[in-house]
Amino acid sequence: MEYQGPKVNLPWRGEVSFRRVEESILAPGMDSPGHRKTFALAFGTEPILGAFFWMRASGQGRTRMAESTGKKELFNGKDMDGWEHVGPGEFVIEDGKLRTIGGMGLLWYTRETFGNCVLRVEYMTTAPNTNSGVFVRIDPNGTVDEWYAVHHGFEVQICDPPDEYHRTGAIYSLAPAKATPQNPPNEWNTMEITLDGNIVRTAINGTTVTEFDPDGSVPERTKDYEPERGPRPTHGYIGLQNHDEKQTCYFRRVSVRPL
Repeated sequence: MEYQGPKVNLPWRGEVSFRRVEESILAPGMDSPGHRKTFALAFGTEPILGAFFWMRASGQGRTRMAESTGKKELFNGKDMDGWEHVGPGEFVIEDGKLRTIGGMGLLWYTRETFGNCVLRVEYMTTAPNTNSGVFVRIDPNGTVDEWYAVHHGFEVQICDPPDEYHRTGAIYSLAPAKATPQNPPNEWNTMEITLDGNIVRTAINGTTVTEFDPDGSVPERTKDYEPERGPRPTHGYIGLQNHDEKQTCYFRRVSVRPL
């Protein structure tokens, strides 16, 4: 399908024209046809603007396109392939989503560690006091369990108490949440955790919540369940927390892309 746009005369450059061409194609890595749209802008007979390529695909096609951009889905929505649960409680899969049951336990991704990257997690709480968390930088030089992750990783909190050091988006007890953009219970949220060298940045639903530099000053540890202070490796495992039998949290997508 071709669309020929209007021509405009400009006294300093002459005639300007616009043309759009759209066609259905099947590109490598796609399992269903997409569309290519070409936009050409020209002064006189000289084109000055190129084209872009738009594809709509599903299933394997989306996966291959994601891989080409560096994005990697860690949870396939069908099973726990690549994941291992440790500690009390469990995670179960319901309608393609992970659901927490009991605790305190940890579901961690065993296949690789992650350095500089953006971890993207979609989650939903079921009550204002739903308690969970996302762990990053879990030290790979030890035996991973639910408390090892607390003391040898960083937890990005999911919970909404009034204390800014222990609420959603905070680096648990280490860096305060400076905004509260979490949606109400039973609505989905998107958490993005950026790991950039030693720096950990968090954002909820597109709003920056905190930035943590472990080389800076941190509050004194006052409770035995708070993480031990000290450095973490720049490459580590990631994990999801199931907190206790009174708390239910859902996760439906977990992905990572390099910086």
